[in-house]
Amino acid sequence: MATNTTSPLLALPGAVTGDGVDAPVAAHYGSFNNEQRLLDSGEGFVDLSHRDVVVIAGPDRLTWLHSLTSQAFEALEPGAWTAALVLSPQGHVEHHFVGVDDGTAFTAWTEPGYGEALVAFLEKMRFWSDVTVTLATDLAVVWRPSGYLMVPRDQLPTFAQAAGPAAGLWAFEALRIARGEPRFGIDTDHRTIPNEVGWLPPLPGSSGDADGRTGFLPAVHLDKGCYRGQETVARVHTLGRPPRRLTLLHLDGSENRLPASGSPVLLGDREVGFIGSSARHFELGPIGLGLLKRNVPVDAELVVDEMPAAQEVVVDPEVGLHVRPLR
Repeated sequence: MATNTTSPLLALPGAVTGDGVDAPVAAHYGSFNNEQRLLDSGEGFVDLSHRDVVVIAGPDRLTWLHSLTSQAFEALEPGAWTAALVLSPQGHVEHHFVGVDDGTAFTAWTEPGYGEALVAFLEKMRFWSDVTVTLATDLAVVWRPSGYLMVPRDQLPTFAQAAGPAAGLWAFEALRIARGEPRFGIDTDHRTIPNEVGWLPPLPGSSGDADGRTGFLPAVHLDKGCYRGQETVARVHTLGRPPRRLTLLHLDGSENRLPASGSPVLLGDREVGFIGSSARHFELGPIGLGLLKRNVPVDAELVVDEMPAAQEVVVDPEVGLHVRPLR
């Protein structure tokens, strides 16, 4: 269940309400193509205040998170953003969150509706650790081309006045999809392992980006100690060939629609995966992210919801590290 209320920024001129889980924020403010160009130029901001926010405080918070998640927290510096996963014993992704520590508390966002489950899991794992876990309904997430910010919810209108033009979620999503960045719960399912969707760090010396230019934040640290699900991640990383691979799909633009999230991806008459998120990109046209079986040829033309789709590799089917080179 989502915890956040409808954003006050829906009162801005031209705001059009989003769909589904994104209904509490604006899909666009009149022109999602111009809004994409605005963000692509390094200007503007995006209202993500419908995302759930979790605050973890207490002196043991970083060592505790280090022991529970796929990320290394023990040496995390204040002000440095990081991403982390909670995995099942089999390595399947159960939770994904992105946050920052201020020296006294770690504040993180997760996708709308997942905050309560994340808090419940963390509370169950507290044991003797000196930590507190809170679902923070008084904080809101916003995004600027320079990165994420946490803003007091009651100050969102003031922030919007000072931050410059607002861009809607459709613009944000189109740029995210084009970068090959998965969205938890939409581009993933209950069987997803981190290796399939590019949540591991880039290859040393590659052009994969982990410094914020695209917003990419690896959610797995490959050199830390044991955590639940690590064996699966390490095995696939070492041997390569994840069971499935995230793929950027270039959709046929002759139809004025996008496929429904979860629609099967077909190779001939065989189902080989599903599409998660999709959007209309101001340069690339209609695009989406598909999670496909690894053995699907990377040059095969596919069909999604009766629309032809060409592939662009995000996760290489032959290796265990998967950041697509920058163009």
